[in-house]
Amino acid sequence: MAKYKLILLDLDGTLSDPKEGITKSVQYALQRLGINEPNLDKLEPFIGPPLQQSFAEYYNFNEKQTQQAIYFYRERFKQKGMYENELYPEIPQLLKSLQEQHLTLIVATSKPTIFAEQIIKYFNIEQYFSLIVGSNLDGTRTSKTDVIQYIINKYNDHPLEDFVMIGDRKHDIIGANTLQIDSIGVTYGYGSTNELRKENATYIAHTLDDIIELLI
Repeated sequence: MAKYKLILLDLDGTLSDPKEGITKSVQYALQRLGINEPNLDKLEPFIGPPLQQSFAEYYNFNEKQTQQAIYFYRERFKQKGMYENELYPEIPQLLKSLQEQHLTLIVATSKPTIFAEQIIKYFNIEQYFSLIVGSNLDGTRTSKTDVIQYIINKYNDHPLEDFVMIGDRKHDIIGANTLQIDSIGVTYGYGSTNELRKENATYIAHTLDDIIELLI
């Protein structure tokens, strides 16, 4: 019998590779604010964390500048960026295998819920998920801790031992640890093994087969 009952899955870098769409949308936002950044690789750190945090951290934007940047980012992202995105090839089989074990699968992302829902539908994998939870467009519930807390509250008839968070960045692990649930850090996305170990991920998975072994 599976140890966990509710499987929380990050979206960017865990279910899909969103590099092109996210980095080009960040590049567009920066251009609109007078900053030219030709190197998309330099914008990879934007994949995963809340945009509010990244624009402030990497470009020293104040609150007003950050809000302007997010507005421009979304302007491009909702038109093109969300579709410049590739599902990792073995994800549908992973989701199918987990669903066959009667596990409850939930998307837990810092991306706005409305965008996450559209992306999951675009990939034609919505049938595997009981719930998709992200941030709100007004800038609330952006931290992974807040997203996970919302899910725990939604399934409050389950003990914390039933939950596990799967993600590729430290924010996924920090959120899980803060709320005292287990975590699986995946290294095939945009976070390094060192980043995930430093935050004390419960388990490290290098491949999707590793996730299957841990969960089933």
